[in-house]
Amino acid sequence: MGVKFKDIVSPEEIKFEDLDGKVVALDAANVIYQFLSSIRQIDGTPLKDQNGRITSHFSGILYRTSSLVEKGIKPIYVFDGQSSALKKETQQKRREIKEESERRWKEALEEGRLDDARKFAVRSSRMFPEIVEGSKKLIKLMGIPYIQAKGEGEAQASYMVAQGDAWCVASQDYDCMLFGAPRMVKNLTISGTQKTPEIIELNKILENLSITREQLVDLAIMVGTDFNQGIKGIGAKKGLKLIKEHGDIYHILEKLDIELDVDPRTLREMFLNHDVDSDYDLKWQKADEEGIVNFLCGEHDFSQNRVLSAVDKLKKLQTTQSSLEQWF
Repeated sequence: MGVKFKDIVSPEEIKFEDLDGKVVALDAANVIYQFLSSIRQIDGTPLKDQNGRITSHFSGILYRTSSLVEKGIKPIYVFDGQSSALKKETQQKRREIKEESERRWKEALEEGRLDDARKFAVRSSRMFPEIVEGSKKLIKLMGIPYIQAKGEGEAQASYMVAQGDAWCVASQDYDCMLFGAPRMVKNLTISGTQKTPEIIELNKILENLSITREQLVDLAIMVGTDFNQGIKGIGAKKGLKLIKEHGDIYHILEKLDIELDVDPRTLREMFLNHDVDSDYDLKWQKADEEGIVNFLCGEHDFSQNRVLSAVDKLKKLQTTQSSLEQWF
């Protein structure tokens, strides 16, 4: 879901050519969920192999990642670690929405309403442990590095950009700005659309809004995040006005005479000092062509010609990278 900053943040359109040679940290959960939602049959059914196992995410990872590599982009996938206990309420609400969407999807199918069926099917997408593990296996076979975060994947990816080990975070959510990512790019991994990549730079956001990063976090806390409900009736624009009038979340809460569902100090710590792994190893390796074919074609019924075509695109990565220093 992410924090709702659309009303106060204006992304700038860029071209794929602007990302040529750049290392991009992909928020794996965000990306894989996109594939599970969008890569479906006309009635909303996800792609499956002959044993009934979902393969939509494999299709997205292979074809979209190889396309990025062909454009000169160097991807890294970052997976979520242990979720914060603060996220339980958000996760429960998401489960309820998915369960209701699945019920309405099946109902629409029975009544022959295919357009409605697909709409509800998209909202019912879930990431099971086997989907995550299968994704990691395919990414490794492709020779693409992945990082297992201690906590939030977006926090880890943001840290890597701040350290200079990646150029941007690729995500659809603004949360990575709260975690301190110097820049993020939207629409990079969306399949089947004509959406243009958009860049958002943290320093420009802070300059345009005339606030600090701490105040940006306070603003998010008021609007609501994955870790707290926010303050009823306060959106991004109203929250920004309050921040400029009163300075920080503590003075605002005192002025409004209200309490949050979560201690704002805890929330601030979550975004400003998230636990990350600083000891990671980034190595792009030669794609295991035989392994990819055996995994996707042998185990999951993919077309070998299409798979080999994607593997050919990955070879651009193999011939241009031998050490991390060469990526900058």
